[in-house]
Amino acid sequence: MEIDHGVGGPGTPAGPMTGLRVVEFGQLLAGPYVGTLLGDFGAEVTKVEAPGAGDPMRDWGRLRHNEHSLWWSIVGRNKRSVALDLRTERGQQLAGALCAEADVVLENFRPGTMERWGLGPEQVHARNPRCIYARVSGYGQVGRYRDRPGFASAGEAIGGLRYINGHPGMPPPRSGISLGDTLAAQSAFQGILLALYARDVRGAAGQVVDAAIADACFAMLESSVVEYEKCGVVREPTGSRLPRIAPSNVYRTRDEKWVVIAANHDTLWQRLAAVMDRGDLADDPRFVTHHARGQHEDLLDEMIGAWAVHYTAAELDRLLEEAGVVCSPVYSAADIYHDDYFRERGLLVNHQDDVHGEMTAPGVVPRLTGTPGRIRSSARWAVGADTETVLTELGVDAGELQSLAAAGVIDGVAWSTP
Repeated sequence: MEIDHGVGGPGTPAGPMTGLRVVEFGQLLAGPYVGTLLGDFGAEVTKVEAPGAGDPMRDWGRLRHNEHSLWWSIVGRNKRSVALDLRTERGQQLAGALCAEADVVLENFRPGTMERWGLGPEQVHARNPRCIYARVSGYGQVGRYRDRPGFASAGEAIGGLRYINGHPGMPPPRSGISLGDTLAAQSAFQGILLALYARDVRGAAGQVVDAAIADACFAMLESSVVEYEKCGVVREPTGSRLPRIAPSNVYRTRDEKWVVIAANHDTLWQRLAAVMDRGDLADDPRFVTHHARGQHEDLLDEMIGAWAVHYTAAELDRLLEEAGVVCSPVYSAADIYHDDYFRERGLLVNHQDDVHGEMTAPGVVPRLTGTPGRIRSSARWAVGADTETVLTELGVDAGELQSLAAAGVIDGVAWSTP
């Protein structure tokens, strides 16, 4: 079977959002990542940045390669960069002209900011009633917390994710990624797709997609709130396992790695007992049913842990996989990089970046067989690299471009190069 690696080239099929025009405002991660998702699937994304430094994401990230952020190579791909000063009247007019021709306007400033610039949904819809206006914020556009500043860490906290994460009695940890931002971006992406379907298939007008970090985190809580309401029970952090779901935990191996073993179904438990050469446990009244195993989860973890430590992670994974037991080694970034599975799936793809050169980039998710997403262009490393092109398309003549550049209303490589 031929593998589609998700990198554009001659003769490759167009993405499902090809022809869709998106104007992206905002900065850092949650909003711009929505633009990345749209661009990955073929949308023409024009990112509006402030002249000068542009989006702070250009400089974020702990590590540097070729004196530049690696993070920007991902979040900035498949986009054009236009540098406009939105605090000036002409900058707002030009941004409004872009919005008037857009299918999607995307922003993630604090609520009220776009309205002050004359670029809020009411102003945009007055000129472009079919536009889908997507807003990503910490706490949403309505509700008593709308004006609070919000980052992923705060949204994960108030949304309930931080409380149930970690180990009992320990400070609630965060993931080593900006989980709340990514969840909010995916929520906004889903909302945009729904609104486009309603517009293009059902004939609905343009509408506002109101996505929030707190909302997206809350949506992950399953039945936690109902459990509190009906049973008076607050779901607490449980470390590396879920209570009464046994056996399903991480176990240390001989080479000091961790492997997940999930045999919490009756059939899987019988297979695991056989692999452990403990067929007697399969019919033991303490373990024969799901509820019985849950009552004796500590004993199960002790027995499985004592058995697993005699194998390396690779040996244990192979042994359990052959027996049909759900398992997986706990991967680091290095493990992912060296496992060919991720290239076979197109999760890692070879990409030529304008600053970092040949690199292994995260691929496009999800996979579509007929109109797959693609990395079509490198991140634009110069702020406003496409200002001249985009504004010329709007009808701005060369003379005004020069005067706007001199006044600092716009920026771009055409005027910053001696």
